[in-house]
Amino acid sequence: MKQYFVGSIMLLALSAACVVGQPFVARAEGASAPDQSNAKRQGDRPPPNPYRNAYYGDLHVHTTNSFDAYTFGTISTPADAYRYAQGEAIWHPSGYEIQLARPLDFYAVTDHAMFLGLLREAADTNSEFSKYELSEPMHDLNESVSGSLLSIIKRAGLFRPFARAVNEGLQNGTVDKALVDSVSRTVWQSTIQAADEAYQPGTFTTFAGYEYTSSVELYDRYLHRNVIFRGTEGLPEQLFSRLDSQDPEKLWDWMSELRANGVDSLAIPHNSNISGGAAFALADYQGAPIDDEYAKKRAENEPLVEITQVKGTSETHPLLSTNDEWADFEVRTAHPGEEDASNLPGSYVRDAYLRGLTLSEMGITNPYQFGVIGSSDTHVAGTSDNEAAFFSKIGVLDGTAELRGSVPFNRFYATIARFVQPEALTEVDGNHYLAVSPRLIRFSASGLAGVWAEENTRESIYDAFKRKETFATSGPRMKIRLFAGYDLADADLEGQGLLARAYANNTAMGGDLAPQASMSPTFLAWAVADPMGAPLQRLQMIKGWLEEGEPREQVFDIACSDGLTVDPATHRCPDNGAIVDLSDCSTSAHDAATELKVLWQDPDFDADQDAFYYARVLENPVCRWSTWDAVREGEAPRSDIPKTIQERAWSSPIWLQ
Repeated sequence: MKQYFVGSIMLLALSAACVVGQPFVARAEGASAPDQSNAKRQGDRPPPNPYRNAYYGDLHVHTTNSFDAYTFGTISTPADAYRYAQGEAIWHPSGYEIQLARPLDFYAVTDHAMFLGLLREAADTNSEFSKYELSEPMHDLNESVSGSLLSIIKRAGLFRPFARAVNEGLQNGTVDKALVDSVSRTVWQSTIQAADEAYQPGTFTTFAGYEYTSSVELYDRYLHRNVIFRGTEGLPEQLFSRLDSQDPEKLWDWMSELRANGVDSLAIPHNSNISGGAAFALADYQGAPIDDEYAKKRAENEPLVEITQVKGTSETHPLLSTNDEWADFEVRTAHPGEEDASNLPGSYVRDAYLRGLTLSEMGITNPYQFGVIGSSDTHVAGTSDNEAAFFSKIGVLDGTAELRGSVPFNRFYATIARFVQPEALTEVDGNHYLAVSPRLIRFSASGLAGVWAEENTRESIYDAFKRKETFATSGPRMKIRLFAGYDLADADLEGQGLLARAYANNTAMGGDLAPQASMSPTFLAWAVADPMGAPLQRLQMIKGWLEEGEPREQVFDIACSDGLTVDPATHRCPDNGAIVDLSDCSTSAHDAATELKVLWQDPDFDADQDAFYYARVLENPVCRWSTWDAVREGEAPRSDIPKTIQERAWSSPIWLQ
């Protein structure tokens, strides 16, 4: 069994007194607590915008009701999570406050359906479930949350054996299924209630949802999905979980049955990057080739995919997109010949888009014609999307820089541990760091879901999900729009009627554009910087197509910052000279691009080729969270992980077919 930390009895004894302190208040520098007075006013609902507003949210949030989050020390409830999303401070399990610099527009608590609320029930010694022997290690677990390494190492190995023991007990009849179901039903109803109580139409939107977990063969071969309901009327009393089936098709069948009874929902796959090629395979869960029935079912139930989150970005990989210089963004490393490398196809979104074109050419409905969002997968109830104030995701297990492995381990304990348990440490640049999981040090301060919707309501935002007019950001609140059509070539980019024209006669991102003879469509790509983020560096168009049945892809820079122009031969912007001072994370002063907007036509357009296009915008480089950790501690950043990061946003594609 994999664990996040390496330890021994001797090291535990040495480190039991090492208590986690408060490293910082996790709030953007210079930000004060947001004013919530307007949020609570009744009747203060802005009118709908026919040209749509950008709204930001998180659709992947775990609270105390998720069995893994509870073992990480999380006691924040769904109600706490919604307060956090609206700008209020809540407590991190490591003992410090976390707070957003700006409230979010929408939020969904998506606790694990499997054993929903059960671990908290096991910990409560007054509950019936606590009387099972398998519950004993959980008794009073979070009555006092300690940050000692003794506690942390214990917690790191708790939830998986517990889940396995409960599952075995359900299978052999030693655990009462009716009792487990009763706990889950009660917690699910309280989750719905929390969403309804926090919902403020026009100001703040909540969705009822949960996470469905499925895996193939190995724990790391994720087939997980977040299920988001349109409303809260008529929701099922019992959620469909992996205890019902690990086959995603069975989940879709359940969702379709609910839809037939007036309860609409969608499922959002996530962490395809660690699916081992199973997320976007060319075969179903049983190993049979994808057919039209499977493809239609998947397309109906899964219009979106989570392209970035704390466990990495799933857009593409350098070994898949060899001509994309920016394909290495927050990805797990893999080299030719390694297992990770052989499993890259089927694990990344761009590759899935190409596979969808291939299936379509074979006469099968494209199951991979989905829009994109980002989310956090936080397990502390609060989104952590700021590189400068990153508090990671797994509670007390990674609540400080030392535990995340971004700064050297306590030198006194490190000196002793080097002799009694050297494998507990890893040496980099002559410094000794806690030997955390490679995944942990590569966690990302990501991401957010963006939508273009008429107003901030469940109905309007959910409809945007369904039509895939969505975008993803790695954390900053950039805006990105994409249109395509045959009525934009002479459009006035600065004219007040631009959006009216774009929506009237063209296709917005997430949609299909039919080819017109040999006419080349014009794309309107438009990105706006986050006013609290870094300037924009470049706006890009990513194209994928089939050529004689073979998948092809190309990256075009289409707009540059700093008055620079795209080289027509290389399709690249010149280097704008933006640099980061790693001693204090300050950035170079130069002309800022707060907006990049352009009309673009594909120089290689072929009306006979099926293709997809999506936009990507990159900020100037800034310090990665691990570098920020090191700077605050007066340490040099580790050389074996990226020191800087280029935050970005992705639009959903437009398909020409």
